[in-house]
Formats: sequence, structure tokens, C-alpha cells
Amino acid sequence: AKTPSTKLLTSVTNKQPINMVASCLSLVSLYARYLHRSLSAAGLSSQSLQIDDLTTIHFWGPKPTSSTPKPALLLIHGFGPQGVWQWRPQIVSFSRHFDLYVPDLVFFGDSTTKSSDRSEVFQAASVGKLMERLGVNRYSVVGTSYGGFVAYHMAAMWPDRVDKVVIASSGVNMRRRDNGELLKRAGVERIEDLMLPATAGQLRTLMGLAAFRRAYMPDFLLNDFLDKLYSENRKEKLELLKGLTLGQEDTVNISPLQQEVLIVWGDKDQIFLLDKATELKELLGERARLEVIKNASHVPQIEHAAHFNRIVKSFLRSSPSSS
Repeated sequence: AKTPSTKLLTSVTNKQPINMVASCLSLVSLYARYLHRSLSAAGLSSQSLQIDDLTTIHFWGPKPTSSTPKPALLLIHGFGPQGVWQWRPQIVSFSRHFDLYVPDLVFFGDSTTKSSDRSEVFQAASVGKLMERLGVNRYSVVGTSYGGFVAYHMAAMWPDRVDKVVIASSGVNMRRRDNGELLKRAGVERIEDLMLPATAGQLRTLMGLAAFRRAYMPDFLLNDFLDKLYSENRKEKLELLKGLTLGQEDTVNISPLQQEVLIVWGDKDQIFLLDKATELKELLGERARLEVIKNASHVPQIEHAAHFNRIVKSFLRSSPSSS
């Protein structure tokens, strides 16, 4: 016969396994350790550099002992978890062909500043200073979403340093009304309720817009993501959203780029709709081309990583066009 204590243990084991896992184990922390081992195996190490008196940038880059230089490539993350969480499939694939630099933008991860500037132009200037301090004088840039804003400004600011540009899922050409239309699609009243989720429900809404195929995640796992990846620097990240220079007018205020540009978009993107991509191609000039990935939403680099990687690697490794 079972004793009362045995019955209690059986009841807890049968009825509350998820709660026990949630209280004793962080799946996000476990994956972070796996992620860091993957990056180390790809030849990258975690580093920090004070780029000026006010700002320190954390990044993953080639190990100092690396002796076989390859073309330099910057991977710039979007609004959300720090860079390596958004680029792992690309890091593993691209590290064979490029010296990768994966910075955390200011107020993401361990990158910080005492400056009061919160614009994406400041982010671009900070990453540019990082590369200059590292002695990397020529590099290509891949940016997704918010990181695409940063990549665009870097290309515009330093045409002599930035070689090729990849803008993925990034409405660099957004107008003031686009934010209101996004809020309607999301069913929220404020942009921070979408881009800075504070509850499992808000994070589920963001993930529903960002991914084409929606997998159910229990609240305990979403709360783990919120605690580990979304809880820091919330005040400053809200200031970043409000500090954007792009999308503040009723008209588009961007100019063509001198570099070859690849635009990559998911055909089901609900953050920046596909018509933004077709317009962006025309605005960026004759050296820009568009690749659309089917059955993908806002994160094609994760949803269809192999396809995304083939497109981007082919573009980056091709000879310059004659145009």
C-alpha cells in the first residue's frame, strides 16, 4: 500500500511535471550555454571594447589567435534578444567563409552607453567605431529588422568602408502611418506592448506576427524568455523605439545607396508587409535586388535558414556587378 507521502509524490509527479521543470530548470539558460559552445566552435569569442569615453560594445568576433583572415562580415540583430540569439544558423554557416562580427547594439546584451542619444544613427555610429577600433577597414553588413535600419545608415555614412549590404525584413522606408497599421494588425494600443513584451500573452502576440508557422509554447517557457532575454534595460529600449529617426514623416526620407544591396523578405511578413520590400528596392537604386522567401514571416533567417544562407552567401561571395 502507498503511504501518504508516496501518494503525494505520485500526485505531484503525474499532475505537475511542467511546474516542477519551470521552477527547477531554465531551458533558456541551457540553450544559451549550448549557443555559446556553438559560437566558440565556429571560431568566435565573447569580447567587449570601450569605443569612446561613453560607450562600451559587447560583441562576438574572431578569436585573437585567428591567423587566417577572411572577408569581414557584420551581422546586426533586430529589436529583441541579443545578436547571437537571432543569428546562430548564419554564424555556423558563414564562419567558414567570413570573419564574423556579431555586436550587441547599445542597451542589448552587455552593450551600454552614458550618451543620451537613442537614435538608430547613434547605433550605426557606435558599430562603425567598433570596427574602426578593431582595425577592420572594409566589411559587408547584414541587418535584420531594426538592425536593417542600422545597416542602412552605416552604408550611407561610410560607402568607402561598407562593401555589400543585406537588408532583411526591415522597413527602412516606413512612414508614420505604418506604425499605426502594425498596431492594428497586432491588436495592441502601444508599440511597446508589441516590441517590448512584458507578459506571456504579449510575447505570444509578437511571436505570432514574427513567425509564419506558429508553434504553441506554454506560459512557463514564454516567461523564461521574458525573464532572461527581455527584462533588462526596458526603459532605455523604450527610448530607442521613441528615438527612431526613420518613419517619423508622412513621406520616405531615404536615399539610394552606392553599394550593391540585397533585400531579403518573407512573403508572409506581418511586421513589415511585402509591399514595403518592393518599394524599398526601387528607392535604393539600380544596384538593389529583392529575394522573397515563400512561407516565411519576419524571421526568414530562422524559419528557412538554409535557403536564407544560400541567397546571402551567393550575393556576398559574387564578383561586383558591372552596374
